[in-house]
Amino acid sequence: MAEPKTRPTQQPVSEFIAAQAEPRRREECQTLVDWMSEAAGVPAVMWGSGIVGFGSYLFTPSGGKPTDWPVLAFAPRKSDLTLYVLTNFPGQDELLARLGKHKTGKVCLYLKKLSDADPAVLRQIIQGSLDSMASRRVS
Repeated sequence: MAEPKTRPTQQPVSEFIAAQAEPRRREECQTLVDWMSEAAGVPAVMWGSGIVGFGSYLFTPSGGKPTDWPVLAFAPRKSDLTLYVLTNFPGQDELLARLGKHKTGKVCLYLKKLSDADPAVLRQIIQGSLDSMASRRVS
């Protein structure tokens, strides 16, 4: 079985952010780095070529091999900011209802732009996700 491509790298997060084409997206990325690193208490690390992650835990996909994955993460995609923060923590649905314009996936929160979200509510979502992951945290 092949090794996962999404692993921590030595690429500086600052270089990744600086390489974002739009100034607004660079600002959004830096804001998320600030909020997530403050909440997690660890610095941002590049995971693969496009995910900014914080901390790690051992994740086992259904039928798959256990692998490290970031406790909190985000990825600036062309059309959305993708935040890996939906862990079904208590109160998550109520916070999402107050967040502002967004879409969700199984574990992802999608924002067209950071200003679409209420910053206080988004920070509560980040903290709720982090708290729910505390028992699974490796580093």
